[in-house]
Amino acid sequence: MSDYAWRQPLCEKLNSEGISFRWDAPLAPLTTFKIGGPAALLCCPADETQAVRLLALLEQAGVRRYCLGKGSNTLFADEGFAGAVVDFSALNSLEVEGCTVTAGAGVHLATLCRTVQMEGLAGLEFAYGIPGAVGGAIYMNAGAYGGEMKDVVHSVRAVTPTGELVTFSGEECDFAYRHSVFERNGCAVLAATFTLCRDDPAAIAGRMTELAARRKEKQPLEWPSAGSTFKRPQGAFAAALIDQCGLKGMTVGGAQVSEKHAGFVINIGGASCADVIALTDRVAAIVKEKTGYTLEREIRVVK
Repeated sequence: MSDYAWRQPLCEKLNSEGISFRWDAPLAPLTTFKIGGPAALLCCPADETQAVRLLALLEQAGVRRYCLGKGSNTLFADEGFAGAVVDFSALNSLEVEGCTVTAGAGVHLATLCRTVQMEGLAGLEFAYGIPGAVGGAIYMNAGAYGGEMKDVVHSVRAVTPTGELVTFSGEECDFAYRHSVFERNGCAVLAATFTLCRDDPAAIAGRMTELAARRKEKQPLEWPSAGSTFKRPQGAFAAALIDQCGLKGMTVGGAQVSEKHAGFVINIGGASCADVIALTDRVAAIVKEKTGYTLEREIRVVK
């Protein structure tokens, strides 16, 4: 990747703040799809204070940024990202007080679910097995098996592009299907507080185990993917429509519509971002032609 004039002065400031960074960092290993070129700059704040300061510095420098957790719903362009990718994985604080749980944006959902289960707190079972972190789950109102983040989120702590700390109530998050206010307001999620309810830890564990088994049976977890590829169209299910059109196994380059679950596009080896986009566009066009339904990608394509 070519040299960027903004990098040197910005990185001098990052050095002075003690914020870790790398130039031309490969992004494919940081996503569940294992696809994408390098980031001009990869920044790794060690805590929330550094994260807030970092985002303010990027805003001041006029540098585009993308906040990354577990990379489970992200498809980076083959050319990479000509800005700063901010790795939030170190924002992993987790506090339980009564029926309230506060988790940092970088906390893996599986870790969160196991923690609250051991505390005898129910309500997050649906999230067990979603391969993402708290920040991304809030951003897209992640959900599965009849549950969504909006059902359990009490409040969200976030930071504006200029570095101001703000708190949103659950209602102010404007949750809807695969949507939240953070998609349009430019704020980055730092942590979320959940309100759960008491239940027997063994009963909670049983429900989590059952959902995990259902995922393993029905989803192609053995292949790199970004989870469900398309949003659910109103009045139908994307996977059923794709299956109905006989598109299981359709392949473009290293990208394939899973033969196990039509709602997943998987990386069968060496898939590029261009392969995934071409395949999903082709699938959407065929489904539209044959059924009249319009499919919209759920995966975030980041260029």
